[in-house]
Amino acid sequence: MRSEAVPGAPVTIAIVSFNTRELLDACLTSLRPDHDAGRAEVWVVDNASTDGSPAMVRSRHGWARLVEAGANLGYGPAVNLVARRTATPWIASANADLRFTPGALEALLAAGTRDPRTGALAPRLVLPGGRTQHSVHPFPGVRVAAAVNLGLGARVPGLGERLCLEGHWDPERPRGVPWAHGALLLVRRRAWEAAGGFDDAMWFYAEDLDLCWRVRRAGFTVRYVPAARVHHERSAAATAAWADDRHVRSQAAAYAWMRRRGGRPRAAVVAALNAGLPALGAAAALAPGRRARLRHWARLHARAWIRARRAGASA
Repeated sequence: MRSEAVPGAPVTIAIVSFNTRELLDACLTSLRPDHDAGRAEVWVVDNASTDGSPAMVRSRHGWARLVEAGANLGYGPAVNLVARRTATPWIASANADLRFTPGALEALLAAGTRDPRTGALAPRLVLPGGRTQHSVHPFPGVRVAAAVNLGLGARVPGLGERLCLEGHWDPERPRGVPWAHGALLLVRRRAWEAAGGFDDAMWFYAEDLDLCWRVRRAGFTVRYVPAARVHHERSAAATAAWADDRHVRSQAAAYAWMRRRGGRPRAAVVAALNAGLPALGAAAALAPGRRARLRHWARLHARAWIRARRAGASA
């Protein structure tokens, strides 16, 4: 079956694939109705998978456009490749470990149509157990680090909701947010071009943080749309590649972004708060379980900061 163009489709969805064949199969199956209805042109960029993913796409989903990169381009660069080859009014970056519920894409498009200032939209990501994933965040900084590590989200009325802090935000409320996870991010083409798309230098992790930051600097907003429900297996490709080290890699990428966009001193203060305050809390904690969790958190941030510094020194 040959890939099919979708004349007049408002959205190009760029799925980035790396060794998640069965999840990719389910993702494409869930998107077929949007393709057939003329809403979406679907592309798959395969980053040199070795599990038969490209062959599966060709045999089972020939209606999707397949690009075999021949190497692991990373996430943002793979989406940029699709964006350069298309011209739809909207471009969506998508993980392969998603399953779209009926009406999810329509809900995102409707929310974007209502407000032309909206540059990017994020759905509700639903984890395998049915819980809503915490997928919207404030931009990292000194005040946010202090608020999180001092537990102010629970102590100051309204602060956790305002800052989108985990455990203290309302996942049912549609709202503008600072930034949202790139597992699925629907971006207006005008905003995409104004922001410059993903940064090709950011191979994996924090590329969504950076894109949303630049979208907002270009004069657009980012919105969370809970009516758009998308099931998410969460970090399937990253877990397969890096296992538990993915957490350190993710945080190191965030620190590298802070160094680049806000300067090294500010990033160093944030890292010190994220590592130091939990370490102090662990020293004072009476419950062994809490003490262990705080120590783990402190060590993770210390390792991430060291890795970000080394990466910056070698850049």
